[in-house]
Amino acid sequence: MRVAVTGGTGLVGRFIVNDLLREGHDVTVMTRRPPLPDFFAKHAAHQFYDLDADVPDLKRLDAIVHAAFDHVPGRYRGGEGDDPEGFLRRNLDGSLRLFDAAAEAGRRVVFISTRAVYGPQNGMLTEDMVCRPDTLYGKAKLQAEKALLASGQQATVLRVTGVYGPPGPGQRHKWADLFDDFAAGKRIAPRVGTEVHGDCLAIAVGRGLDGADGIYNVSDIVLDRRDLLEEWRAVTGIDGRLPDRADASAISRMSTEKLEKTGYWPGGIEWLRSALREIAEQAGILPKGA
Repeated sequence: MRVAVTGGTGLVGRFIVNDLLREGHDVTVMTRRPPLPDFFAKHAAHQFYDLDADVPDLKRLDAIVHAAFDHVPGRYRGGEGDDPEGFLRRNLDGSLRLFDAAAEAGRRVVFISTRAVYGPQNGMLTEDMVCRPDTLYGKAKLQAEKALLASGQQATVLRVTGVYGPPGPGQRHKWADLFDDFAAGKRIAPRVGTEVHGDCLAIAVGRGLDGADGIYNVSDIVLDRRDLLEEWRAVTGIDGRLPDRADASAISRMSTEKLEKTGYWPGGIEWLRSALREIAEQAGILPKGA
């Protein structure tokens, strides 16, 4: 299949591109800047793409995975910074232009959305519940979801939780600052959240490309910072000040039952431990293959 991935050089997009390449797809990365050499597992073509610009011709493609999102570095919620109008113009209007172009070309779309569309909720998050986003990020993603699904084209919406995993060349992984603070003995605030390995997300993208239309939650483990840092200490031997345990009742789990029926499987704690070992190896803390 000929697949384009917008935002393919991002922390999340790289997992998707690498998985598609491993599966033998012809992949085009659509970003403002071309990837660094050896950024992906294999060669991927590059097409200039900017959310603020016109959409390139999509007729040569079979499907588009839309993972591009413009935001303040390191922040999704609050990612608009002091420019909410520009944030919406780029991310919402830009996504709608892409969806319109895909519909005109008759191409399937897999849209990387977010658990933030649900907003504050009690209990298990399921795809059929009423969404009440309380951030501009969640509101923009929800509006884009609705427009895509209302178009009648072949489309998959993946509501994704926090994504973790080893970074690519020139990238810092999502917990880099946290691990640095831990090693420095700094006080760390308690926090708990839901997480999913980037390779699990890539599996979900594959199910979408295979024809699983509609909305699907993509999540895996509920992870407390204290547990994460204990795992990091066990892998690396690095010690620091562990935070207090956060209130786990304050976080709603995401049901992935619907997605699991398509062949998706969560990686669980073993995928987390494997990712931490690889992160430690990349940082030179552990020897390769330790």
